[in-house]
Amino acid sequence: MSAPMINKLDELLDRLGTGWWSILHYVTMGYCMALPTSHALSGAFIAPRVKFTCVGVGHPPPEISDTFVSDDLLKLQNASEAPEFPERHFNNSDRYCSHYDGVNESMQCIEWDFDKSVFTNTITSEFELICERSYLRATYQSIYMGGVFVGSLLSAILADKYGRKGVLVFGVIAFTTLGLASSWMGNLSALLICRFLMGVIMPFMSNACYIMVVEIAEARLRPRLGILAGMPWACAVMVWGGLGYLIRDWRWLLFVTSATGIFIIPVLWFIDESPRWLAVKGHHQRALKVLKRAGSWNRAELPADEDALEILMESRDHNAPTGSKPRNRGMKEVVFEKIKETAILFRTPKLRWITSILYVDYLIVNLVYYGLSLNGGNLSDDPFLFMVLSGLMEAPAYSLPVPIVSRFGRRVPGALSFLLSGVALLAVSPLPKEYGWLIMILAMAGKVAISTAFQIIIFYSSELFPTEVRRRGLGTCFMVSRIGSIVSPFVTEILGTTFPWAPSLLFGTCSVIASIAMLTLPETSGIALPDTIAQLEQRQDKVRSWRIFRLPGRQNHEMTDKEESTDRL
Repeated sequence: MSAPMINKLDELLDRLGTGWWSILHYVTMGYCMALPTSHALSGAFIAPRVKFTCVGVGHPPPEISDTFVSDDLLKLQNASEAPEFPERHFNNSDRYCSHYDGVNESMQCIEWDFDKSVFTNTITSEFELICERSYLRATYQSIYMGGVFVGSLLSAILADKYGRKGVLVFGVIAFTTLGLASSWMGNLSALLICRFLMGVIMPFMSNACYIMVVEIAEARLRPRLGILAGMPWACAVMVWGGLGYLIRDWRWLLFVTSATGIFIIPVLWFIDESPRWLAVKGHHQRALKVLKRAGSWNRAELPADEDALEILMESRDHNAPTGSKPRNRGMKEVVFEKIKETAILFRTPKLRWITSILYVDYLIVNLVYYGLSLNGGNLSDDPFLFMVLSGLMEAPAYSLPVPIVSRFGRRVPGALSFLLSGVALLAVSPLPKEYGWLIMILAMAGKVAISTAFQIIIFYSSELFPTEVRRRGLGTCFMVSRIGSIVSPFVTEILGTTFPWAPSLLFGTCSVIASIAMLTLPETSGIALPDTIAQLEQRQDKVRSWRIFRLPGRQNHEMTDKEESTDRL
């Protein structure tokens, strides 16, 4: 679409203003964006590390001498007759995976007693995810993010083909159904399959909601709403901490959080399809009907139907096939096309550098964010308070970037956010657990800093990529970021169990690396966004914005919010 066409459609949406129709859509989208939060962070309360001790042992291994097999030991072979050992100190240590008899640590435990002072029932205790099965706790969290990795690509394709509302409605119904089903799964394998499928469905809601908010908003509000769209997530994190405190049984906790999706399903009946998507796809009469309904709710005066239709028809995607039905392509051809689309991001030196650095920063920001969110058991004695404070710290992170990036640009504030997070987490790693209050303060400082970096990098990357490759650039960045969220549970659960200080050290070091990497990118504040790769190369040859500590001057802030948001689309 050309710039004039975009401006005409934006002017039409501007005339709608912000009224009851807009508010209904914003509130509904915010609710739907908050639904997956508890499941994305459920590992903290559903599959936590639980203290345990051995209460039953089995047969001794063959290498033990026959003279060692006494009558007392034979009695222990039946777990139901296993006596209670004198020392019952709950611990997470591997020494409780077997019973120490005073001479040989040889009798493998076949029954454990789990500490129920914090959680009455978890999948850790119900499915005995300890000792050699402890990696399954991290798998429970990681497999969900693996599903999100797959779903990110599917949701983008389906939302473009079938519309935002259809994908959103399907996502909410499927996600709620899978969540309710998973709360009663009696088999761990079935539970993990449900978790993966829920991860696949999550982007169907979050991505569709974000796109809908951006596409129906007035141009002047679009940049602010794009950043503030993360606020429902922060509120949901706080609610998740409160629910975890109130409901200590994992089945009821999952059931209650999943059931919240039921309440929004009737509201989706009143939600309209994105008029911008309808116009681009050639459904002009449907788009006009939506706009007239929105104008009635918002009490806005729209142009005559003929004039509005003319604007909508000009906004059609002229690259879309018309007339005859397009041929169906095979899966191999589709995959090859996607690989070719991604390869273009590495075609030229400058674009290749931007893509590589953004991939590193996106991976790290997800690694650190989810690592901190799931590491409450190591950083605090109260995981519920840690989760509530974690969400509370995210709230300013979703509002502060708006004035910061407007005044100081994108590059330096983003790099400083990464650096502050790194410094805070590096300071946590050597502290003993006795300094709990200081650890909590530093961890929360790291959380607000990494959350701020998260918002800035999303905003920043949308300006770094030229229009020609912006969608595929951002799409692949989000896919790469999921690698970080897949790895983070194994860092906190496996590495953190052996070396409690190691996760903070790793997250802090990675944040510093991301900070240095971001400083090598060009500043985009106040600079016209490139439409093509060639313009990107030429602009960077003329504008020497690679100097590390160059702050944008007053002259760099001449673009209005409307111009910035229009260019990003």
